Amino acid sequence: MKHRFLVNSMLGSLARWLRIVGYDAEYRRDAEDDSLMEEASRTGKVLLTRDRVLALRAKKRGVETILVEGEGDVEQLGALAAALGLELDPSNSRCPKCNGSLTQVDRDQVRDRVPEASLEAFDVFWVCGSCGGVYWRGSHWDQIASTIEAADKLSRGENSKRL
Repeated sequence: MKHRFLVNSMLGSLARWLRIVGYDAEYRRDAEDDSLMEEASRTGKVLLTRDRVLALRAKKRGVETILVEGEGDVEQLGALAAALGLELDPSNSRCPKCNGSLTQVDRDQVRDRVPEASLEAFDVFWVCGSCGGVYWRGSHWDQIASTIEAADKLSRGENSKRL
C-alpha cells in the first residue's frame, strides 16, 4: 500500500514535494495537535512533524508518526524516502497546491488557461480535478528534477542523513 501523509504546519514545503512525487500529503496549516493526532489515527495517515513534543504524544497514542529532521527540501525528502523506502517518481504527481489528482490533457483543452507561448512550446498538460490548476513541464522542470534526483541519491545512502 502506498503511504499517505498528514503534514503539520512546520512542513508545508515537504508536503508539496511529496505531492510532486506522487504521494497523498494533506497539509494542515492551522490544526491543533489533538486534531492532527485524531485525524491521523482515523485516516491511517502517517503524521509528519518537526515538533518533538507532538511526535512523542502521537506515538504514545499509537499514531504512526515521523519526526522529520534535516534542513531544506532535499534533506527532508531524502531522509523520509530512506526511512520509509519511498519511490520518488514525479510521473504520478498530485496537485502541489491542493493534493488533488491530476489528469493529462492535450493543449486544446487548456488553450484559454495557459500563456500562448506555453501552448506553442509544450504538447502535454495536466489539470487538477479538485482546484482546476493547470501544469506543464516548463522552464522550472529542470530544477524540480534536480531536487528529486538529489533527494533520491540521499535516500539511497549517498551522504544520507537519517530521520
